Amino acid sequence: MTDPAAPALLLKVRIFVDYWNFTLACKGLKNDFRFDWSNIGPLFAEEAAKMVNKAIPHSYEAMHVYSSYSPHQGVDMKFKHWLTSVLDKQPGVVVEAVERKLKKSPPKCPKCYEAATNCASCGADMRGTEEKGVDTRIVTDMMSLAWSGGYDVAVLVSADRDFVPVAEELQKRGFKVIHAQINGAGQDLARHCWGVLDVSALMPKFEAAPKVKA
Repeated sequence: MTDPAAPALLLKVRIFVDYWNFTLACKGLKNDFRFDWSNIGPLFAEEAAKMVNKAIPHSYEAMHVYSSYSPHQGVDMKFKHWLTSVLDKQPGVVVEAVERKLKKSPPKCPKCYEAATNCASCGADMRGTEEKGVDTRIVTDMMSLAWSGGYDVAVLVSADRDFVPVAEELQKRGFKVIHAQINGAGQDLARHCWGVLDVSALMPKFEAAPKVKA
C-alpha cells in the first residue's frame, strides 16, 4: 500500500546552454533561423524527461545561458544589453555574460613572423579578443547545482569535448547528463553522456515566427 504521506517522485531537469556554440550550430543549418527563447528551456526539459522515464512527472528548473561579449565594440554592447535586460528577464532563464579579453600576443606576419602590434593604417591595437571563463562557469554551475540538489537531469547544449570530464564525474555520482546535439556535432562528448537529444529535429518547435513588415 502506498504511503499517502510519502513525497511524490519528480524528475528535476536543468538546461545549460553554451550560447555561441548553440546559436552558430543552428544557424549553420538555417542561416536565417530565429530563436524563440521562451520555448527552448521547457521543450528541452520535456524531451529529456521523456528519455529518462516517461512515467515520472518532471519539473523544468531553469535554463542557464552562458555567453561572452567584447566591451570594445558597440554591437557587442547592444548584445550584452539584450542578454541581461531581455533574455535574463524571461521566466526560468539565468544569463551569465562574460567579458572577452584582449589576447596577450598580437598576430604575426606569416612570412617574416614579425608581430603586428598596431595597424599600419589607423594605429589600432591588432590583438583580437578571446573567450575566457565561459566553460569554467558552466562546469562550476553544473557541479554546484548538482551537489545542492538543483537537478536530477542536466541537458548540456554544447559540442565542446572539454565538458567530457564533468559529464563523466556527474554520472559517477548518479546524475544523468544528456547531450543536446545539433547535426551530429560533438560525438566525443555524446559518447560520454547518458543520452543524446537531437536538437536538429526539434528546431521547428523553437523557431520564432518571422517578423511582419509594416
